[in-house]
Amino acid sequence: MKKLLLACFLAAGISVQAQIETPQPSPTAKLEQKVGLTDVTVEYSRPAMRGRKIFGDLVPYGQMWRTGANANTKITFSDDVTIGKTAVKAGTYAIFTKPMASNWEVILYSDASNWGTPSEWDDAKVVMKTVVPVNKVPYAKESFTIDIANLSNRGADLELKWDKTMVIVPFAVPTDKKATASIEKTMAGPQAGDYFAAARYYLEEGKDMDKAKMWIDKAIDMTKDNPRFWYLRQQSLVYAKMGKKAEAIKIAKQSMELAKEAGNKDYVKMNKDSIKEWSM
Repeated sequence: MKKLLLACFLAAGISVQAQIETPQPSPTAKLEQKVGLTDVTVEYSRPAMRGRKIFGDLVPYGQMWRTGANANTKITFSDDVTIGKTAVKAGTYAIFTKPMASNWEVILYSDASNWGTPSEWDDAKVVMKTVVPVNKVPYAKESFTIDIANLSNRGADLELKWDKTMVIVPFAVPTDKKATASIEKTMAGPQAGDYFAAARYYLEEGKDMDKAKMWIDKAIDMTKDNPRFWYLRQQSLVYAKMGKKAEAIKIAKQSMELAKEAGNKDYVKMNKDSIKEWSM
């Protein structure tokens, strides 16, 4: 009995121990910023000075640094961007740096799954490398900090700050390209897919069938050089709903033939079933 009680006590002690939470010495942080029309996200851990000398000591000069603590510091771009003269594809990258007294080498590395620096460095995974000057600031930043500052429609600055050191990495985003494309698309009016979606919604919700017909007819006309069996299927359903069964059957047959050519058995069957139903 005593042994059983002792075992229960020990188990309870282990359970209590497992629930203890303490602050991390280098807490994680996540920065999300919209730059123009591009989403930029930075995830990193923030070591603190704690009275230590940082650059040239804790972080040696001339050696690769993980640019933070713990797992890789990661930056994610939702669009292609430009850093210096280098085009960087949309994606997630690890940020590595090589601090020096007067400048830093900043590197984006395509493998962001490392804990610290990679055990084997692969130059083929380096997507961008640039050298930026060191800026001395009059106040000491206790915790390592990454900011995105000096926002404009065309770009921003990635700022790396710790102790009295700050380096700035400017980057450009494709706002003008995206905005111009959006404007031109909108000013050109609805696309075939827009008319198709509107007609389908009106059919499904039993709304104004005259409008549904007008929209699906526009979608069909806009794609007449490359007819789509699913568009024709929707057109046949609208016509049938309006009581135009002879026309619906004719359209359904077109849809069925195109579906056969595409190898889509589902649409072949749906059209075949509808033709049978509308022929009664």
